[in-house]
Amino acid sequence: MSIKIDGRLAGKVAIVSGGAGGCGAAASELFAAQGAKVAIIDRNGDAAETLASALRDKGLEAIGIGADVSNQSAVQSAVSAARERFGHADILFNHAGTLIVKPFLEIEETEWDWLMSVNVKSMFLMTRAVLPQMLEKGRGSIVCTSSISAVCATPGEVLYDATKGACHMFARAIAVEYRDRGIRCNAIAPGFIRTPHGIRELKDLQAMGVDATEEAIALQQGRLCEPSEVAAAALFLASDESSFVNGTHLFVDNGFSAI
Repeated sequence: MSIKIDGRLAGKVAIVSGGAGGCGAAASELFAAQGAKVAIIDRNGDAAETLASALRDKGLEAIGIGADVSNQSAVQSAVSAARERFGHADILFNHAGTLIVKPFLEIEETEWDWLMSVNVKSMFLMTRAVLPQMLEKGRGSIVCTSSISAVCATPGEVLYDATKGACHMFARAIAVEYRDRGIRCNAIAPGFIRTPHGIRELKDLQAMGVDATEEAIALQQGRLCEPSEVAAAALFLASDESSFVNGTHLFVDNGFSAI
């Protein structure tokens, strides 16, 4: 898809967690192209810096920071590094996350704790670390990656669905609590996406006997979503174009959740 590059994030500082691959990388690239100074935080620090270096080669401003965003001290260090380089953040894109596809009765307690940490605790830690900067500025936009799985259950994804349901309400509750202090918080809820993460999900579901071929997905949402389409939705919510959009769930699923 083609997005008009018009500098709509010029002068803003953006932090993207899980920003080195898939939709996170697409968002990091798009935010930088739109004029933001972008701190790419990812568990894979080498990938984060490689992407940041490529953006700098294009004359854009970006740094890559390696961090496990489900770990409090790692988050504090990463956010501090971003602030030291670019100043207080205007935008936080809580994108880091992953999935587990397994029959419910085979899920181990350790797996439950791990996925809750990666998908939900990371949003808590990142938001808690970045929000004070936004409050000091008196403005800020937080975007959280949820999923159609927050409202549309799938066999084999009880744990994943539960984490995304939490992401949904986390975004809404932050919006309500901090609306009157200049903070907006919204969630994007993509459908099935053409990323390594998304393709692995389809294969894992098929291995469980779930009809999750591309043909089956096409019946529900027309085709697989592209990473650039998720990034474009995140850009809208991050930018001032959505200045009166707060506490919403923006479904990027071509009607999947409407059927």
